[in-house]
Amino acid sequence: MITVHHLNNSRSQRVLWLLEELGCRYEVKRYERDTKTMLAPSALKAIHPLGKSPVISDGDNTIAETGAIIEYVLERYGSGRLVPPAGSKEKMRYTYWLHYAEGSAMTPLLLKLIFTRIPMNAPGLMKGIVKTVMAKAQERLSDPQIRMHLDYWDTELSKSEWFASDQFTAADIMMSFPLEAAAARADGKSRPMIKAFLDRIHTRRAYQDALKKGGPYDYAS
Repeated sequence: MITVHHLNNSRSQRVLWLLEELGCRYEVKRYERDTKTMLAPSALKAIHPLGKSPVISDGDNTIAETGAIIEYVLERYGSGRLVPPAGSKEKMRYTYWLHYAEGSAMTPLLLKLIFTRIPMNAPGLMKGIVKTVMAKAQERLSDPQIRMHLDYWDTELSKSEWFASDQFTAADIMMSFPLEAAAARADGKSRPMIKAFLDRIHTRRAYQDALKKGGPYDYAS
């Protein structure tokens, strides 16, 4: 049986959601972030050398990285579900969005998060200067990129309710975290198609069941 090593408020929520959509049997081992640093606990390094989440154990297999986990689970337990037919245009779009989610979408959001947190750790006398510099960095570097991605998502979702095709797929599960993060850290909810997408996924039964298994998840609001 699959064990999900689940870190609160993290990408591993998507793994729980996928398993619920597929009706897989699994267990959850919870880990809590350090309340000051927001980093994962060192106990996760006993599961994977990098000590990051998500990571799953399945028999002798230990798999890290959300995309790799999703592909593994679908190949082993999916029976063709949540993936468009091989060779179709939808499958090509599916592959694109599956990798775009972490390869491109999360980068400016992560930069914005870093720029926001750096002033918190600055020495007292430097805090004001560092805060000003980081605000300028957001204004010039991360925020324009985030707006570009938000516009892109909103346009794509105006063509279809889901990213890869007119049917819900695992690509939508992968894309959920960037959109949820953008809604929390940027003005993602101001885009009507993005807001509608988030409303759709948040009302799915499997999504709700995953929240019950994983515990509090700040991005679900």
